[in-house]
Amino acid sequence: MTRKKKCTLEITEIIQMYEEGEKTADIAQRANVSTRYINSVLQQNKVERTPHGSWKRKYRVHEDYFKTWSNNMAYILGFFAADGHISSRNHTVCFSQKDPDILEQIREELQSNHPFVMNNTGVYTLIIGSKVMKYDLMNLHGMTIDKSNALKMPEIPEKYLSHFVRGYFDGDGNVSYEGYTVTFVGNSLSFLLTLKSIFEHKGFTTKMKIVKNHFRLFIISRLSLKMFADWIYSEKEMYLERKYLEFEKELLEVAEIRGKISTAKISLEKKKNFLELFSHCYDENKACKEIGIDLKTLDIWLRNDLEFKNHFKQVKKAVKDFT
Repeated sequence: MTRKKKCTLEITEIIQMYEEGEKTADIAQRANVSTRYINSVLQQNKVERTPHGSWKRKYRVHEDYFKTWSNNMAYILGFFAADGHISSRNHTVCFSQKDPDILEQIREELQSNHPFVMNNTGVYTLIIGSKVMKYDLMNLHGMTIDKSNALKMPEIPEKYLSHFVRGYFDGDGNVSYEGYTVTFVGNSLSFLLTLKSIFEHKGFTTKMKIVKNHFRLFIISRLSLKMFADWIYSEKEMYLERKYLEFEKELLEVAEIRGKISTAKISLEKKKNFLELFSHCYDENKACKEIGIDLKTLDIWLRNDLEFKNHFKQVKKAVKDFT
């Protein structure tokens, strides 16, 4: 009895390779199956076939994108370092995220029209077929097939470092505003130690922790969070909005506190002016009108501010004694 060959490629990978222009014979060789099997997969999945003797690339992409540094290239490289994958079986580069909006930004920046694929856990993946892009990520920036464990910090020009870190943070980072903590999770100790050194050089307070089979790098303290946010969002172009808004809570709270203080100061000044006017004119209505309030507001002050109420009683008593 002949043993059935085991296919080494997923159906989605077979379709992707065919749509990228690879011949069925070459796909069959890589998948360890017959050409007939590949044709059957394509037929069952209703894949549009290319005419014999022709070559058609269905999807486009800026293949040389990772050859030139820019703010967005550094961001996407950082994002890939966190949530990217290089296939060992074909020339594909993948970006994964639960938030399709950031993948849409990446796809647009790469000038790609590759589709998103969503798995049963709600994670979207942008699969890009490009031999050039795959080897640029590996040869120019040190990305590997076993990236999660062997990730090394690429050589990044200082002017692009904050954009790379923002990309990595959007992929593998988390912020807890309530706890004033930023957390990075990863399996590569070398990468996280280099990141820790960068943060400490910037003046951030950090600590590291080993949790089972992975590592966690923390930025801690309210001041360090503000410094970190100011650094990574300076000249920002691409970013994950929900994480950015978490840092904005700090600004909103400060604004709210300042607003309350400002309101309290105004109210205190008005109360002081009312008592001064009332002690001279002996007329509550006139004093209220002069400072721009009504009798209802005066009643609220008397009910909610015990100190003001006592001062008001003293002035009123002095007025009665005088008259």
